[in-house]
Amino acid sequence: MHLFQVGAGSGGMAVLDLLARDSRITRITLVEPDVYAPHNVYRHLFPLSSVGRLKGELAEEWIRAIRPDVAFDARVEDITDPARQAEFARIAAECDLGVCAADNEAAKFAFDALMRAAGKPWTLGEVLSGGIGGWVHRFAPGAACYGCVASHLKREVTEQPSGPPPDYSNPTAAQPEATIPASKASIAVIAGMHALVTLEMLGERRPNPLTPFPKKGRGTEPSSVLRPLPWGRG
Repeated sequence: MHLFQVGAGSGGMAVLDLLARDSRITRITLVEPDVYAPHNVYRHLFPLSSVGRLKGELAEEWIRAIRPDVAFDARVEDITDPARQAEFARIAAECDLGVCAADNEAAKFAFDALMRAAGKPWTLGEVLSGGIGGWVHRFAPGAACYGCVASHLKREVTEQPSGPPPDYSNPTAAQPEATIPASKASIAVIAGMHALVTLEMLGERRPNPLTPFPKKGRGTEPSSVLRPLPWGRG
């Protein structure tokens, strides 16, 4: 099966590592334009000695070391680049499943548009600021799109600029949301769940009880939230 993934950051690479170990994955196309930076080291799989190299290049080396039989195409491109949309649409049409590990809204919406146009399923994993939790979403053709989820969570396509310093003279006023890097442990938890949900969409016969299947006939509802089970129910 052909996996089309966007993003090989700390979360994306952790997911890709888990997915690539499944023998059903025989082809991977990765879109990742960024360079591995010093601040990435503490939360990433790649070593300090790799700083300064392209993440896509490092991801290909990592996967080939464990799955030399996999066809791997690493693209140093931006999924939102208008000049690349025709090529991305071709990849989406050829793939069997998509994985989005992007950390910005524009990229998520762009990937959603590509996968919906191609009629292909895809998954998205997100770690909340500070590692206090996270989300794993899954999208199927004809069902809820990422726009549905973003609307429910009151997100916008464009990133909001950083707000002014807190006004301590008015403690009850609304304050901009703080962004705190998540720990590698938090990222690993969400990445593991993300991989499980993705593997289920490849045809896993024993579904994970943490990811209930969408209700039939309710295609407009997002079927994407990992809901914890109440205590005492296993």
